[in-house]
Amino acid sequence: MSDLDIMARTLYGEARGEGNEGIEAVACVIMNRFKSGKWFTGYIWQNGKKIPSIAQTCLKRYQFSCWNKNDPNFQIIQKVDANNAVFRRCLLIAERAISGALTDFTNGALYYHTRAIKPYWAQHKTPCYEVKHHLFYREE
Repeated sequence: MSDLDIMARTLYGEARGEGNEGIEAVACVIMNRFKSGKWFTGYIWQNGKKIPSIAQTCLKRYQFSCWNKNDPNFQIIQKVDANNAVFRRCLLIAERAISGALTDFTNGALYYHTRAIKPYWAQHKTPCYEVKHHLFYREE
């Protein structure tokens, strides 16, 4: 699968109920992680060189819960296709993000979680952006 397809499926799995702003915010996190060159950036090998990959950044183990095989969203994102209007929107947002047409309005966020949980890593952090059900954080 392509960067576009994997990113759109990640957006669908992580933020399909958040409206455009929430989906775009998750797209910003994906692109920020991809560009960061840090431990959560995914790579492919091409012509003997390690190249950053948007798809591999999305698929990196335990980074986006929708790709965890035991997550309920995993089966959903495997089956969704362009007949679904929200997935079509995710494809368009992913295309804008990959092309550089989506400005990062999250202030450099690299992490996020839903308001329903408070993960250990967020205990003493202040969100840099908030939208609907998600809180976003940058690295300090």
